Amino acid sequence: MLNDYIFQVIDIALKAGKEVMSIYESPNSDFEIEIKVDNSPLTVADKKSNEIITNFLKTTDFPILSEEANLSSYEVRKQWKIFWIVDPLDGTKEFIKRNGEFTINIALAKDGIPIMGVIYVPVKQTLYWGIKGEGAYKIENIKDVENITYQNLKRKALVLPGARHADSYVVVASRSHLSTETQRYIDEIKKIHPNLEIDSVGSSIKICWVAEGKADIYPRFAPTMEWDTAAGHAIAIAAGADIYHADSNNPITYNKEDLHNPWFIVKRN
Repeated sequence: MLNDYIFQVIDIALKAGKEVMSIYESPNSDFEIEIKVDNSPLTVADKKSNEIITNFLKTTDFPILSEEANLSSYEVRKQWKIFWIVDPLDGTKEFIKRNGEFTINIALAKDGIPIMGVIYVPVKQTLYWGIKGEGAYKIENIKDVENITYQNLKRKALVLPGARHADSYVVVASRSHLSTETQRYIDEIKKIHPNLEIDSVGSSIKICWVAEGKADIYPRFAPTMEWDTAAGHAIAIAAGADIYHADSNNPITYNKEDLHNPWFIVKRN
């Protein structure tokens, strides 16, 4: 089933990325910024990307859980067995800052576990994807998948995890949301790994860095939502990593009544 969708989802993520970049690169664009009830920003790029993605996903057999769409009640959602989880523009703050660290996130989950994920970094033209049990991949300098098959795309891609980084122990942290609790956790890690290095980056790129072996661990002791992590979680699982509750060894799950994630740690198994 997943191979029936993965190439189409990659295609739609790239198309959403193209639309987002047309807004991002427009010299006259003010992004039409709004502030949502949770005090987070919303731009016209979020809306356009969501429209492109959900218009395609609505043609499938599965319901959609998207940051920028009307949410079904939990009474309805708890009946969902297989469903999409979408963040059409993860890292809106980074988008507004124009630092390039924002992504398009699309995941498919089954029984609360992400089983397929696609993340596209439009500014870097970098694509990550993963299917549980089949592997995770990364390809750079990609704008579209015209005139290429899925098998050829896989052959050109780097299989994750890639080559191990240098001898230092690398922690990746949020560019915009490094909490005091996260810093305390990093300080504790440094006692075990004195050669620790900290890298900061925005959006779901942090999860991808652990999946590809660029970072060893990503602790997040600050608020996130399910759509922030689902696609990256699928890629991490496919690459031999996972996202765990910060206070246990249990992976986080999705489509909960409360769509906030618990504090979590992304690390290799």
